[in-house]
Amino acid sequence: MVLKRYVEEETGQKFDLIIVGGGITGAAVAYIAAARGLSVALFEKKDYGGATSAATSKLIHGGLRYLANGELKLVRESLRERRILGNIAPNFVYPLPFVMPNYKKWKGNIWKMLLGMYLYDMLSYDKKDTWDKGKKLENHRLISHRKTVRLEPNLKMEDLRNAFYFFDYQSIFPERLTLAFIKSAAEYGAKVSNYTPVEGFIFENGNKIKGVKVRDVFSGEAKNIHADLVVNCGGTWADKILNLAAQKDTASHKVKRSEGIHIITKKIAGNHVVSLQKKDGGHLMIMPWRDHSLIGTTDKEFYGDPDDYRVSKDSINEILNAVNENYGRKISADEIVHAYGGLRPLVDDQTKGTYETSRKYEVYDNSVDGIEGMITVEGGKYTTSRGLAREVLKLVSAKLARTLSDPVSDNLYLSGCEIRDMKQYMIRQHLNYKDFSRNTVEYVSRNYGTESKIVFQIARDDPRYAEVVSHDGEILAEIVYAIKYESARTLKDIMLRRTGTGTLGKPGNDIIAKITAIAAEMLGWDKKRTEEEVTSLKGVYELL
Repeated sequence: MVLKRYVEEETGQKFDLIIVGGGITGAAVAYIAAARGLSVALFEKKDYGGATSAATSKLIHGGLRYLANGELKLVRESLRERRILGNIAPNFVYPLPFVMPNYKKWKGNIWKMLLGMYLYDMLSYDKKDTWDKGKKLENHRLISHRKTVRLEPNLKMEDLRNAFYFFDYQSIFPERLTLAFIKSAAEYGAKVSNYTPVEGFIFENGNKIKGVKVRDVFSGEAKNIHADLVVNCGGTWADKILNLAAQKDTASHKVKRSEGIHIITKKIAGNHVVSLQKKDGGHLMIMPWRDHSLIGTTDKEFYGDPDDYRVSKDSINEILNAVNENYGRKISADEIVHAYGGLRPLVDDQTKGTYETSRKYEVYDNSVDGIEGMITVEGGKYTTSRGLAREVLKLVSAKLARTLSDPVSDNLYLSGCEIRDMKQYMIRQHLNYKDFSRNTVEYVSRNYGTESKIVFQIARDDPRYAEVVSHDGEILAEIVYAIKYESARTLKDIMLRRTGTGTLGKPGNDIIAKITAIAAEMLGWDKKRTEEEVTSLKGVYELL
């Protein structure tokens, strides 16, 4: 399907539901609401999945560390949603082994950790109930010192005793997984639009919200969109949206924000996550991703304006120091190929440090704040977004006084993910596309799923677009597909969220030039706009 920007073809339709925010939470709410029979419009001020949803550790996990806080309900929900995401998005979500080394001077109780591992297995009692039998997860096991060293020779060896070996899931491309939710919503009739900020609200009878005022960033055109109910899925920006609705200049409600930074280096560990406990009790993970090591994350409160947030050298140095203090293989700043970060919204009534703070969520009826016609979602994490959306729909149903059709989001594949057996699917893909390299078939087939046939056909129709532009086989046909079918409107959309051409650090100038030339031609950019796009992209790789 072609993902269109509704703001460009708005018809005056009144909706049941308007969703503000196109990150994973807003995308999941839009999908579930549309699938259950509601007319839905979603507006995102920048690009889909471009903020917090793009700043993850690329894991779909149960939240093992939340057990320490006794949050069994959250862990069980996370484990259930982990399994469901593995089922409905099989080309994006894969089992991933973890190695957690234990040291003699470990800050914690080994028996407590062992009990936690057994509890983690018990709470994930349905983890083998997978549609694709190759996605079943094993129970944890305690491996000996000898096996630990053989598996991960770069560990710090002093006082090493043994290690826990267990499984969670990895999401190979969270931005495209978020987009799959957006596309799924659109397939059920939702109207979606990126680069369409909400700049005000439409009120009726005083303070009852009956719609939003939006603006198309590219045309500058402003439009009024009416609906019976608005859901604020602004995440890090939720308080700003609330204040806009309350028509106040000063913040009466504030979202607690946690900064998370990741760095990417050449591969320094094996094909598993190395989970290390730091001296302060926090954890550091070294994760495999695209033949590199993804290392993170920081977790500290952020007090500034989220619109001004940038990755800083100080935050990157924090991770470098953590690696060099806790891992045997030392790294330097010169080995970093890319760094990225973002802000996580946390429930604001919690007073613990952001690492200890729960990743639970809250769904608020803003009528208690004197704002009728709006619901606000706060907190949460990527893994539980689909489950969170189901909770939102319970309140939506009550507010609209409507009985909704049965939920389907846990038993239907997401758009482009209709693959029952990934192993067999990949065998067929390699047989069908022998005119492409093995790397290209692997990359395109997994990241585009059943839609990969369109990408391959673009390359076959015009050999120029079969050119490989990354070490793992990405091709220029993906650029064409992003613009024509996926509503990509900027160079950053194309290179950071639709394709991975810019996610492993700054590509060579020749690659940027080739991709920019295609985008400029297809989107009608003049010389000034083209230069602005290149400057904006290169700014991603500059640190404060």
